Amino acid sequence: MPPPREHNQPQDEEDDDTAGVVKLISAKGFEFVVDRKAAMVSNTLRNMLTSPGGFSETRQGEVRFPEIPTNILEKICQYFYWSLHYSSGKETAEFPIEPEITLELMMAANYLDT
Repeated sequence: MPPPREHNQPQDEEDDDTAGVVKLISAKGFEFVVDRKAAMVSNTLRNMLTSPGGFSETRQGEVRFPEIPTNILEKICQYFYWSLHYSSGKETAEFPIEPEITLELMMAANYLDT
């Protein structure tokens, strides 16, 4: 747990944007709770969760995907963590994708800008 901050101390904006968790909800209502930092791999999610203006996603920390099936959203969540782990480039590994979900996964990835 981070030490408490005094009100006059500057707060790191990056910490605010990536602290905590986000709930991603599939078309069937399955909920995936992921680290906010992992969710920020997606530019679309980053924009939804950090935009000013009081959007419900920003306030509630959850995003509903009425068009994304559960198995696809699960794979996307796995990719977020995979991407965080391998983003440094120090080590590499291929992200496994089952051929039967490739098209749906590509469409969801395109929407999420990942």
